[in-house]
Amino acid sequence: MELNEIKERMHSGKLYICSDERISAEQTEALDRLYDFNQTRPTEEDKRKKMLKEMFAEIGENCYIEPPFHANWGGRNVHFGNTVYANFNLTLVDDTHIYVGDNVMFGPNVTVCTATHPINPDLRRKQAQYNLPVHIEKNVWIGAGSFIMPGVTIGENSVIGAMSVVTKDIPANVVAVGNPCCVLRKIDENDKKFYDKTRIIDI
Repeated sequence: MELNEIKERMHSGKLYICSDERISAEQTEALDRLYDFNQTRPTEEDKRKKMLKEMFAEIGENCYIEPPFHANWGGRNVHFGNTVYANFNLTLVDDTHIYVGDNVMFGPNVTVCTATHPINPDLRRKQAQYNLPVHIEKNVWIGAGSFIMPGVTIGENSVIGAMSVVTKDIPANVVAVGNPCCVLRKIDENDKKFYDKTRIIDI
């Protein structure tokens, strides 16, 4: 299969052989750059920002990723808006596109997956894979240890509780938790008055 066809399949949900040597060579080059990012010092924030602009498909202003950061393609298929914050051990399985809106927050140890494999074991033995894009809309907060599965969209303003496994789309303006992740409640007027149960917002 021609390299261009493999790349087209990577971004179209079609099966392809993920161990193709030509693809692996490109991936390794991206991972070398990611390795360099993870070796930077906390005082080298400007260097980190410059590197992320080179590594990512798109990245807005005021974004911060706390190393260590992990990504299958080093961020090559990742699109960040402005003011995205990621705590340590963010893992982006970016074999196809991951879209993240403005003001999104990732807690520690969050994993966002686009890559998956067929159920048929014969296909898996061939190292067949397919990828589905993930969309995380603006103002979303994803709690620590959560997993976002391939093809999922999380609507704007929503909160994903810690340790959740998001297997289906989550609508906007809700709190959702669990494995599998389900809507717990809507974000409402009460959330404009209280930041934690009976604790009044005073700023």
